[in-house]
Amino acid sequence: MSEENHCCTEQNETACCAGRTKHRSEKEQRDLMNRLKRIEGQVRGIQGMLEADAYCPDILIQVSAVNSALNSFNKELLAAHIRSCVVEDIQNGNEETIDELVKVLRKVMK
Repeated sequence: MSEENHCCTEQNETACCAGRTKHRSEKEQRDLMNRLKRIEGQVRGIQGMLEADAYCPDILIQVSAVNSALNSFNKELLAAHIRSCVVEDIQNGNEETIDELVKVLRKVMK
């Protein structure tokens, strides 16, 4: 198991996901954080629009853009999870990861 793809350890009991953590490469971490910072900026822009009494349809279009950006973030994170955690768990004989993935997909695809 490479350090870059080390996944789903029980190192930190305060982490989300019932104490499981995932080590991400520096590039993956940076890319995901950059996406979230852009989304955060978009949300702040919407707040500014609301404070400035912007026209409702203009705000709705920006909210739609944020939703699209979050969906894109989810797709990237899910793909990385499947390529690393899920593959690794299956290779190690942990078939329960498939049930976990199905449960996550059901929540994400509401």
